[in-house]
Amino acid sequence: MRTVVALALLCAVSAPCMAQELTPNFLKREPYFLSPWSVVYVDNGACGVGKVLKVTGALGALRRKKVCVPMGREEASRTIATP
Repeated sequence: MRTVVALALLCAVSAPCMAQELTPNFLKREPYFLSPWSVVYVDNGACGVGKVLKVTGALGALRRKKVCVPMGREEASRTIATP
């Protein structure tokens, strides 16, 4: 019985943390330092309407990988609605 209660408590506490990781935060400009293989989304208007720049960090002298990806419906409406 204790195991079931502990498991339920663990799930209740970890659910908001997992949801927070799934929603990407959009930066206004690309960070100067970026850890290797870490991913950030930059909304600086370089990719056009409804798209954001996905930047993936690289090792040493290798160049960062930059790709324009479409943002989700919720994020698109949030960025347009805010002044």
